[in-house]
Amino acid sequence: MSQQVSPPLIALPACRMEKDGQDFHTIGDKYVRAVAEAAGGLPVMLPSLSGLIDVDDVLRRMDGLVLTGSPSNVHPTEYGRSADPAAEPHDVWRDSITLPLIRSAVKVGVPLFAICRGMQELNVAFGGTLFARVHEVEGRMDHRAPKVDDVDVKYGLRHSVALTPGGLLRELLGAEEIEVNSLHNQGVETPAPGLRVEALADDGTVEALSMPEAPGFVLGVQWHPEYKATESHISTALFQAFARAARHRASLRQNTAAGEPVGA
Repeated sequence: MSQQVSPPLIALPACRMEKDGQDFHTIGDKYVRAVAEAAGGLPVMLPSLSGLIDVDDVLRRMDGLVLTGSPSNVHPTEYGRSADPAAEPHDVWRDSITLPLIRSAVKVGVPLFAICRGMQELNVAFGGTLFARVHEVEGRMDHRAPKVDDVDVKYGLRHSVALTPGGLLRELLGAEEIEVNSLHNQGVETPAPGLRVEALADDGTVEALSMPEAPGFVLGVQWHPEYKATESHISTALFQAFARAARHRASLRQNTAAGEPVGA
C-alpha cells in the first residue's frame, strides 16, 4: 500500500504592523483560507524576522510559497528610487525577508504564487522597478480599491486583462481575456530580466508575470484570486495549478529517504 502524502506545507510571509505601541505579524484570513480550501495546503505563517530566520532552511521544509497582498507598499529604495511619503505605508520588515526568500525559492524550485504586493516583490527581487502610484502615471486608470465598506464591492471585478499569447495563463485558463478584481497603488514599471508579462490591462498596466526559465512554478498576479477563491473558476484554476506543483514537491520531499531535502 502506498504511503499517503500529507497536505503540502505552504509558507506565507507575514506583514508587520504596529498597533497601540506594539508590533504584530499578520496575514489576512482570505489568504490562509484560500491556501487551505482552494489549494488543499497547510498554511504556515512565516514572521518577518530577517536575520533570525534562515530562508534556505525554511524552504527545505516547505512545499510552496504564497506571497500575499498587503495595505503596505514595497519601499522604493529596494528598486533604486527615493522614498516617497505619498506612497506610504511601507513595511521594510516584510521587504527584508520576502526579497531574499523569493530569490532562494526560485533558485531551488519551490513553487511560488505571488498576489498583488507579492507580484511587486517578485519583480523587485529580480531587478524590476515599480510605479509607486500608478494612478498618477499619465494614461493609467485608477487601480486603487474603492472607498466603500461593502467588501464584496471592494473586491468585485474591476476591469478586463488580455492574456499573453503562448503564455502560462493562456494555457491554464484557456482564454484570451478575463475580468479581474485588481486593486493596487503600486504597479510594475519595468519587468525584471527573466520575467514574462502574462497579462495587461487596457491602460498598459502589467497584471501578471511568470518566469519561464525557472526550475519550478512561478506566477504572479496583480489581482486578488484569494477572495472567495472557491467561488471563481479562474481563481480556483490558479490555486490548483500552484497546488499541483506543491503536491509534487511534497510527494518527493516526504518520500525521500531519511528526510533529505529536495531541490535544495
